[in-house]
Amino acid sequence: MGRIIGIDYGRKRTGIAVTDPLQMIAGGLETVASGEVEAWLERYMANEPVEGIVIGCPTMLDGSESDTMTRYVQPFVNRLRKKFPGIIIDLFDERYTSKLAVRAMIDGGMKKKDRRDKASIDRLSAVILLQGYLEQLKIEPSPRAQRN
Repeated sequence: MGRIIGIDYGRKRTGIAVTDPLQMIAGGLETVASGEVEAWLERYMANEPVEGIVIGCPTMLDGSESDTMTRYVQPFVNRLRKKFPGIIIDLFDERYTSKLAVRAMIDGGMKKKDRRDKASIDRLSAVILLQGYLEQLKIEPSPRAQRN
């Protein structure tokens, strides 16, 4: 069983999380410049078995696609599907992950100065996104059926 990578894709920075080999829990891995994500994924996958990639899908409150999804995330998803044809690529609603990440930092006692580090917020957002995906898989395995 390979790992699942969670990606909180942004215009400047991208938070990356990964599951353990048994796909039970998500952990923060890194924050990289968005233009370097594909190369980073290639290097990571050369050393670790990866079964799937979950990308945060920014949607509107009514569930429709946002402008950010159409302009930035969907082209990124399309590039990944071409580059990694054997990997399952799913989208997962990322609404409120950044707010949840900041709340988790506050609840965890992180100092205000440290919470200003946007890379930490992006990385934690990827963890929240990936853990939510794993929880959904326990209830309904159908999201993973969407293959390249």
